[in-house]
Amino acid sequence: MEYMSILTLQLKRLGKKKIHLLEFEIEKQPQTLKELIEQCVKSEVKRYNEKREEIKLMSFLSPKDIQEQSETGKIGFGDLENRELAQVDEAIANALLAFEDGLYVVFVDDEEIKSFEQSIDLKPDSVIAFIRLTFLTGTYW
Repeated sequence: MEYMSILTLQLKRLGKKKIHLLEFEIEKQPQTLKELIEQCVKSEVKRYNEKREEIKLMSFLSPKDIQEQSETGKIGFGDLENRELAQVDEAIANALLAFEDGLYVVFVDDEEIKSFEQSIDLKPDSVIAFIRLTFLTGTYW
């Protein structure tokens, strides 16, 4: 029997108020942070590649689309110039390296997960948050 489950992740950037909620379809129950990241990346690469393979005949915007997009400050047709497909192995390696480099932190049920091998116990109502850190810029020359 094939395991399929849907996780809802909270994606947040420090300094920004908006929290993005994304649903990820996972193939197996992750036991560690590394497995969770791998499952999320696989799901997102699949979604990304499917968008690039879609064939759009003609783009148009309804008045409702224009109103909704104007609230975010950008109105566009959603056309994609870049049709290159993402590679799963490369994307996983980048996500793992970004975690090691401290570019984002992960919380499961308000507990920070600090290492790849730390075990996690996901429940159906678990809250998973990926928070991208924003570094202050400054130069010393």
